Amino acid sequence: MTETQRAPEGLLSKPRIKPAEVGDHRPVSISARLGRLQFHHSGKFRVLQIADIQDGAKVSKDTVSLIEASLDATRPDIVIFSGNQIAGYDPAFAKSFRKRRWCEEAIPESALSHTRELVRKAIGQFTAPLATRGIPWAVTYGNHDFQCGLSDAELDEIYREFPGCINPPNDALAKQTIYMCREDGSPETLNGEDADGSADASASGSAAMYPSAAPGTFALPVMDVDCTRNVLGLVLVNSGDYAHGGGFGSPSPETLAFLKALPERIGAKSMVFQHMPLPEYYQVLRPVAANAAFAMQGYREHADTYYVLDEDRTQAGGYLGEGISCPDESDEFEALREGYIGVAAGHDHRNGFVGEYEGLLLMATPTCGFNTYGPAPAKRATRLIEFDIRHPYDPRTQLLEFGELVGKPSSKRAYTYAVNQAAPGEGEGDDLLRKPSLWSQLSGLFR
Repeated sequence: MTETQRAPEGLLSKPRIKPAEVGDHRPVSISARLGRLQFHHSGKFRVLQIADIQDGAKVSKDTVSLIEASLDATRPDIVIFSGNQIAGYDPAFAKSFRKRRWCEEAIPESALSHTRELVRKAIGQFTAPLATRGIPWAVTYGNHDFQCGLSDAELDEIYREFPGCINPPNDALAKQTIYMCREDGSPETLNGEDADGSADASASGSAAMYPSAAPGTFALPVMDVDCTRNVLGLVLVNSGDYAHGGGFGSPSPETLAFLKALPERIGAKSMVFQHMPLPEYYQVLRPVAANAAFAMQGYREHADTYYVLDEDRTQAGGYLGEGISCPDESDEFEALREGYIGVAAGHDHRNGFVGEYEGLLLMATPTCGFNTYGPAPAKRATRLIEFDIRHPYDPRTQLLEFGELVGKPSSKRAYTYAVNQAAPGEGEGDDLLRKPSLWSQLSGLFR
């Protein structure tokens, strides 16, 4: 194992299982090794959010490189893909493209069959780094995934074909089981049953998953070190796509009911991961004059106002590269008032900030994709969220940027929409990696 694949210094001060050494083929994820999502003896639990890959059948090499580098730098317990993995409008899907979900034009089965294979190809490329490292992952959906012509339910079925995916299968709606992956890549549930439902005495531990009726909406409880109680919930939410009459959609009434009932079922507060920001994200911005430095125009009902980040409501180091694209109206914030820590969303490719409004964290994560618009290539990023069992509802977070982890993009293409109006800061909050990357050390010599 190379130096970049070893655990960052200080990450596992008292590990239950030693970090992998050369020739050690155990999963990188400590939770995967233990067979359940739980805090380590170090007191930490790490989630890596990957937002807006938004690519066609051939995923950019730079996108995959960023994912690989992020995994090696953080060794997360679980990875969450928060929507728009698939650019459904990509020319590769032209024969099955569906602009809106309610479009009634029939798509030939031959076109759908071809699209399924292309989607499998894409998923295989961006999840291969996770499979190689033995890291479990979960996925929800955005406003472009379905545009390839496949429903979220069908996309869910395809994702579950790949090792490490723990999205609940359809029959789990009744069983409430959670699927993880054995070290050899075969599926295993955490309640002592194989994926085919047969008993398996070798399966370790037990845990519940809380699925909803909507693909891409479910909750994953995270247990304490001794597996005696739930300490935290990770909730993936299918936040909708488009609204009739224009603008973006919001979570369905069934999803909102699920969110309201969930805290009592889990017995702990939860962090939400979804594609679409909430309208309340505007509450961590400050209105300014249209000609103010770095001002960004709002979206739809906010289009007459220009904004910058409100320094009193956002953490230092964040940046606003575009207005918040969100539903015109949504009842989701009200549903999250009790029993939730905050929301980590994507969708706005050029935004990277953490704010707080009425007790809820509101995180904006930029795109990690290199075949879509976004910030300058060096600022495309994933997001690490680290929970500490001593204060599990006060997580620390950090953007893991391409320029710091990887360096220069391999592609020579022009990024037409790449430039931010405001120069992003040096980084959010604390350095959770605790030591600089080799690239950042070398590049610092030439600044």
